[in-house]
Amino acid sequence: MKKTISILSLGCPRNLVDSEKILTEFTKKGYKFREDSLNSDTVIVNTCAFIEDARKESVDAILKIIDAKNEGRVKKIIVAGCLSERYKDELAGELKEVDEFRGVRDFDRVGGGRDRPLLTPKHYAYIKISEGCANRCTYCVIPYLKGDYKSRPVGSVKKEAAMLIKNGAKELILIGQDISLYGIDLYGKKRLADLLKELAGISKDVWIRLLYLHPSNLDKEVIKIIRDNKNICRYIDLPLEHINDRILTQMARRANKEKIIRLIEYIRNQIPGVSIRTSFIVGFPGESDKEFKELVSFIKEMKFERLGVFKYSREEGTPAYDYKNQIPEKEKERRFNIIMSAQQGVSRKINEKFKGKTLKVLIEEKGKDYYAGRTEYDSPDIDGLVYVKGNNLKIGNFYNVKITDSYEYDLVGCTA
Repeated sequence: MKKTISILSLGCPRNLVDSEKILTEFTKKGYKFREDSLNSDTVIVNTCAFIEDARKESVDAILKIIDAKNEGRVKKIIVAGCLSERYKDELAGELKEVDEFRGVRDFDRVGGGRDRPLLTPKHYAYIKISEGCANRCTYCVIPYLKGDYKSRPVGSVKKEAAMLIKNGAKELILIGQDISLYGIDLYGKKRLADLLKELAGISKDVWIRLLYLHPSNLDKEVIKIIRDNKNICRYIDLPLEHINDRILTQMARRANKEKIIRLIEYIRNQIPGVSIRTSFIVGFPGESDKEFKELVSFIKEMKFERLGVFKYSREEGTPAYDYKNQIPEKEKERRFNIIMSAQQGVSRKINEKFKGKTLKVLIEEKGKDYYAGRTEYDSPDIDGLVYVKGNNLKIGNFYNVKITDSYEYDLVGCTA
């Protein structure tokens, strides 16, 4: 009887791809994959340690698996990923029940992985095109955990994309810490635009989505490629983090307010109907009430289609850890709520504009009396859904859906 293996993947999609590659290693050794992480011979917890909340989630998950081991339902525990990379010695001292710790550099994270089992539904898949980070934002621990920027060759990415499409994927999501720098290390210049041309030519019936584009590194050529290829989602994931020039300098973001506004205007001018997703950090050390209000005004004025907010997390080993005037948690929470409330109103008005329009929707799941899907403007797990009324729709297929109603983040429609 084969030994069973399960994996609990925490954090971002980059971690999910790592988890798929770890699974590949064990299935090649004869293990049988099992979804139940509380009842398997071996359980792997692939952790995240990006911010405090992620670390707490990772530790809580490990403790649950330890309880299962103590009850005899799990035989072996492996803790992998960022938490192990950052706190390996401390964890080994505290969590004696864990059999093995693996850091992020203890397995191949940027290689092809063309035959890996998917932890996503088969109709979409993440392709990691780079690893590590060349940016040194003062609040971020990722470069210290994952090392320098490292791209995969164009040919390797193209082969993986073709294989995934052959196996039924209808959406390919390109990821990396900052994919706008793709190719800089291998080819001496940025080659994301070239890669997109290659991928767009494989199949016109598959969406290609881009995640994590640094505003200071995004080339106009990439924007034009998105504009000129209908199978590349009109979705620009552009984390801005703040808009006040002093705060941006303190964050080492390398872009000022004027450049950011020009870039957003250029994107919207070049790609009509584009959906811009961004994220901001509130409560960065020294952020004054005036600087925060500037951020709120900017968000209301720019009317971003998709927006996320993070409360600043003070991370040991980063320059910002030692900055003066750290903001109290209660004040971070207040600022977080103000921005989320402001964006809710923006999002409601944006969604109302879709009423009466017909959108292409990728069906994700079937409910009791509806189907749920996504448009090209929505990334899995982080953006909204379209609730669709229809008959005998197939999961993983595209349908034209006429939008009949809207909410703050979701849409309602019926097959056209």
